[in-house]
Amino acid sequence: MPYKDFLEDFPLFKKYKAKFWDALNNYPKPAINMNCQSCKSLQTFSMTNEFFDLKEYINYPAAGCKVRLEYLCQSCRNFTREFFIYISSNLDYIYKIGQYPEWEIKIDKNLELTLGKHLSVFKKGLVCESQGYGIGAFAYYRRITENIIDELLDSISELIETGDREKYKAALILTKKTRVTQEKIDLVKDLLPTVLRPNGMNPLGVLHSELSEGIHSETDENCLEVAGHVREILTFLCTQIILSKQTAKNFTNSMQALLNKKK
Repeated sequence: MPYKDFLEDFPLFKKYKAKFWDALNNYPKPAINMNCQSCKSLQTFSMTNEFFDLKEYINYPAAGCKVRLEYLCQSCRNFTREFFIYISSNLDYIYKIGQYPEWEIKIDKNLELTLGKHLSVFKKGLVCESQGYGIGAFAYYRRITENIIDELLDSISELIETGDREKYKAALILTKKTRVTQEKIDLVKDLLPTVLRPNGMNPLGVLHSELSEGIHSETDENCLEVAGHVREILTFLCTQIILSKQTAKNFTNSMQALLNKKK
């Protein structure tokens, strides 16, 4: 089933795995939210055609089919987006074989700020991912992680809970003695502050696991999956670190203002 996140966020040839219907007339048509080039803003799009268009009958077998989805902006009623989808012969996955306009390379502003001089390399990874070149995308994201890991670990220092700060400082000193990214992450991953552990999950721990996967014998498909995970984790860490620091700064300024007013 072409879920909303698949249409909005998946690049070409990245498999969306699920159990799908065996007849085209059973496929739903979810609304999506994407940028409209006419409205110049994020808008809701609705599907205007049918999965069984150009087929002999409406309940045409879906297995192995290639279908076209047309989505119209519900605001301007003018701008359209098109997706070309392949449904696997076993009905266990789908992927995009084409998309117009092309998959949007979106970079969070906070991530741009953190990446700085490394931004161009990150963009190359996004381009590879958008075209389904998993090995290339993973290699670029891995390079980015290796290049900025020391900066990331230093940035986390002031967010560490009071009771763990001495342990973290000691571990941070050890990270300077190795050039292996996985070893650096392994030294500090269990000391990550609560604010960087959504639902108890440890992004540095997952990053450590993903980066330890070799790319020399993996397929483009497998590397594409890993590359997506690495990108998402990096984006989360960079964004949350900056937001947490800004929130703490705003809190301090507000408290100071109130105290000064009382004086």
